[in-house]
Amino acid sequence: MKITRIRIFRTGLPYVGGTYVWGAGNAIETAIASVVVIDTDAGLQGCGEFTPCGENYMVAHSEGVAALGRLVAPNLLGEDPRQVGRIEHLMDHLVQGHGYAKAPYDAACWDILGQACDQPVWMLLGGKLTDGAPMYRVAPQKSVAETVAEMDRYREQGYRQFQIKVGGDWTSDIDRIHTTVPLLKPGEKAMADANQGWRVDNAIRVARETRDLDFILEQPCRTYEECQQVRRVAEQPMKLDECLTGIHMAQRIVADRGAEICCLKVSNLGGISKARRVRDYLIDNRFPVVSEDTWGGEITSSVVAHFAASTPSEYLQNTTDLMNYNTRSTGIGGPVAEDGKLYATDAPGLGVTPEFESLGAPVAEYTL
Repeated sequence: MKITRIRIFRTGLPYVGGTYVWGAGNAIETAIASVVVIDTDAGLQGCGEFTPCGENYMVAHSEGVAALGRLVAPNLLGEDPRQVGRIEHLMDHLVQGHGYAKAPYDAACWDILGQACDQPVWMLLGGKLTDGAPMYRVAPQKSVAETVAEMDRYREQGYRQFQIKVGGDWTSDIDRIHTTVPLLKPGEKAMADANQGWRVDNAIRVARETRDLDFILEQPCRTYEECQQVRRVAEQPMKLDECLTGIHMAQRIVADRGAEICCLKVSNLGGISKARRVRDYLIDNRFPVVSEDTWGGEITSSVVAHFAASTPSEYLQNTTDLMNYNTRSTGIGGPVAEDGKLYATDAPGLGVTPEFESLGAPVAEYTL
């Protein structure tokens, strides 16, 4: 089997809630999705997607996938996409770093491998270890009253875990946490996610002022070292997110016992191939993980769902239904969100096909 054509598409994904506010003054209304579609001489077609949460989020840019394509796509033509390890090594040899841009090419090859084997990707990743992954839902920065109302709406839809966006004005964030966390019902969980937004001193102030509340403190500061300063005085469990960028960071977290929960953004880690190794290493060392990504439509959600399904349930903190954050689609099919859980499809590959009508014309195309 050979790769005969690679196409790259870009499209906007408007947020269902109008404006999505997070961290220290960050706001987006439309996320830009980059979708990679790979065709083969066997008639199989695979797809992958990368969508950042705003431009330059985590040093990633929506144009990076197309830029990488100019460098790697001509070299991928003629290769066997089922050899996902060879594809990964080839891309790493051609371009150092920029894993987020490589992730959709990696996913498209996993998609083709699954179709060629007549197996879902979760089976290729080790089997279904979680049948229905518990989901969280984000409550972006709004007034406290709006946040409470939004949590109530999501609760009615079956969500039992809530990510409350903080990281702006730390004094207001204390009020937000004090108001929302006590409203949790039995069995519910909350993460106060600062998205790197606080200075260390202010993060410590927030932790101290909320020490009597049961919630997870997520990525309070920009760097790992700053988060560890906060962790030395915080009584809440800490979840690390943006600073977890690869296996070397995972090894450091394990050596330091530097977190209680690790968030795995599949694209941030370089795609399914690399994310799988990071996940398995963390779980071997008894760290629970989150299966998610920076943003995305149905194609990204499919990757996240298969990754979650192949994660042991006792070490899967949660995942999320990114496709339901948008008013437009990148794919047809994919996972199903039902009663607070995300279910990966049992169809071969990722179980999703590109929504070409929504994607429009390709911004780049390479043929053998």
